Amino acid sequence: MNLKKNLSILTALAVFQAFAVLPASAQSTDQSETTPVNKATVKSVEVLKKEQTISESDVKSGAETQPTQNDATEEVSPETTEPPATDVTPVEPVTETETPEAEAEEGETPAPAPVEVEQPSAGNQSLQGSTGGDLTLYMNSNKMMQDGKTYLAGQPMAVKNGVSYVAIRALVDRVGYDVKYDNTTKETIIISGEDELRFKTNSTIYTVNGESRSMKGPAYQEKNTFMVPLTSITQALNITYTVNQSAKTVVLNLNTKPAASFTVQKEIFAGDVVTYTTKSSSPKGLAIVDERWTGRQEIFDQPGTYTVTYAVQDSSGQWSDPYSLTIKVEKPNLPPVAMFTTDKEEYKMGEKITYIDQSTDDENAITKTVWDNNALAFFVPGPKTVTITVTDKHGASDSYTKTISITGETLYSLSDFNQLFTPVGDKFTFNGGEVPAMEKVPYTYTDEPSLLIRSNSPETVNTEGIVYQESSFGQTRFMIHHVNNTGKRVKMYVIATNNNPYTAVFEQQNMGFAGPTPFATVAGKLSIDKWFKSIQTGVDTKKMYILPGESKLILTELNAIPMKEGQVISLYSDAFSDYTLDYNVIMIDENKDPFEALATLPVLDRDGVHNRGTYPNATRVITYDQEVGSKPARLPLGDNSSDPNLEGTDPMAHTIASNAGNFGVLYKITLNNVAPNTLISFNPRGGKYSGVALVNGQVVQLASDSRSLSAPNEQGVLHRTGSFGESVTIIFSAAPGSNLPVNLLFTPLPQEK
Repeated sequence: MNLKKNLSILTALAVFQAFAVLPASAQSTDQSETTPVNKATVKSVEVLKKEQTISESDVKSGAETQPTQNDATEEVSPETTEPPATDVTPVEPVTETETPEAEAEEGETPAPAPVEVEQPSAGNQSLQGSTGGDLTLYMNSNKMMQDGKTYLAGQPMAVKNGVSYVAIRALVDRVGYDVKYDNTTKETIIISGEDELRFKTNSTIYTVNGESRSMKGPAYQEKNTFMVPLTSITQALNITYTVNQSAKTVVLNLNTKPAASFTVQKEIFAGDVVTYTTKSSSPKGLAIVDERWTGRQEIFDQPGTYTVTYAVQDSSGQWSDPYSLTIKVEKPNLPPVAMFTTDKEEYKMGEKITYIDQSTDDENAITKTVWDNNALAFFVPGPKTVTITVTDKHGASDSYTKTISITGETLYSLSDFNQLFTPVGDKFTFNGGEVPAMEKVPYTYTDEPSLLIRSNSPETVNTEGIVYQESSFGQTRFMIHHVNNTGKRVKMYVIATNNNPYTAVFEQQNMGFAGPTPFATVAGKLSIDKWFKSIQTGVDTKKMYILPGESKLILTELNAIPMKEGQVISLYSDAFSDYTLDYNVIMIDENKDPFEALATLPVLDRDGVHNRGTYPNATRVITYDQEVGSKPARLPLGDNSSDPNLEGTDPMAHTIASNAGNFGVLYKITLNNVAPNTLISFNPRGGKYSGVALVNGQVVQLASDSRSLSAPNEQGVLHRTGSFGESVTIIFSAAPGSNLPVNLLFTPLPQEK
């Protein structure tokens, strides 16, 4: 052993005695980069290892690296604590084979490499010097690659108790963060933007801005190198990585560039002010200090396509990649042009007026048309002013007004005109006091087997609980209509339980659901509307299998959206099961699990006003073969006389129940002999009514535009026959929230002139 080596050993021993526990850094092996050493004495210090120049052939997994003549290096321990055949996963990358221990030269005792003492770096110098490329770590080796350069860590990646460790200083140097050592608290500190991370030797706890977090293994010192679990430091620094088992590498994504983007409004027209909404960030949490635009204009004077580019700079001086957006500038929007004509300029009183909308828009994008005073006929002579206003998709509008003349001659009376010309789905007023004197259609009905479960009491639910319980098999109809008055957001569920020893099949055949909404009549009408459309299309058919002893949620449209205080839901659905199933309809807090809550829920009492019950034979078939329409007549529904209430039971109160109004009953009415020139209309008798009916397979509103029919002096037009008699089929069910009874009216039409 020569004198030069002895002097190096003595120097190293002296330094180690003073700074035995301080972390060491990794240094670049580029010959052109030499880091000067500041040997000032300080209380808080960092132990750094100077860079050494090596070739690829000199870097070996776990092998000792010889120092160059001018660079003092820390000796790399060839030993790894990794157990044999350890599996590597993306969470804890480890190597599968052990690295053989290097042997010392015979007769010599390896001397520790000398280290240099450096003052802690000030500011973000290490950050500013980082190039930010991906960093490749080699398992069981101290070799690291970044931007084509090779670096050596103070210690190789190591595995202890299944946890992969890396040299913290070597890693964060490459990431570009500040590292300090607090000699008072004995903590290694990493500064990441505004965040401060602190690690302590032999502790599994580290802190981020004072908040404690756990690591999978304790930090430790290995030959003056501070080692921490790889997953902990990458998670703390928000670094993503990938593991390549075959190459025995871990690649850390160290993109440190800031990111920039921006958006503009959806549509831009020449001459409009453009609103630029920018978004920028730094993966290091650095401040954005500058921005750069290319092609930006506050106003584009001419239509066309423009490219605008945006970039930002962070406080370290790095610029983001440019973000470009192609902006299409349209020619300025032209407002629509409102226009209409009439088939004549002069009309008699009671003569039908035909309005022809001739409004135009340069984009064919008229989204709203509003008429004022466009009556189908006028019954007072004189000039009549009619106005149309149209609005396009950009909000621009235009109006046009036309004046027509009404003479003193009468063509039709108001009553005759309404019967002849009121559109199907619209309504008109009449003398409803004449209806009770009309002859009743002497119909009879038959029943189809269908069990109705009507859950409508308490209609206003004041507390969580079970609003209905029943068991059923075969054809079953659910009618559920409730208001939330619990003071909180809730959900309603239907739970089906199979208590049979066999698997049961539950089939949802159709669905009509509406709500939540504050308006009971709206929910009721929409649920019937959707139910009829579902019957027409069959799109809501679902099938599920329920195992013995199993409970499942059915009719899940009901629980899709929470109900706010005061909101209403309304559901109609037909279903079938091949075995008896037990049903529970419940209302609970929106955050509760329905299966867990069911066992503790109370059964709620009826409210004494609304109806609940289980009713068999809930489908009534009316077939009438005699002529109707040759004289005024009516067909009452829901009157408990011609159409008796369904009788059933309240299974929770153990009492007999009567279905007042026959809500939930499906009426299938076939009139095989409707006279020519007959008006079929709908007249409510119990109060306001809002709903729909299926007439010859078509959905007809009662009445249109979400309006209600008022009892007793309004009627909604369902159908008119022509010059020949017809067979007419009407499918009807009373909408929740409306009032019964109702009448179908059959009135001979006046002769057209």
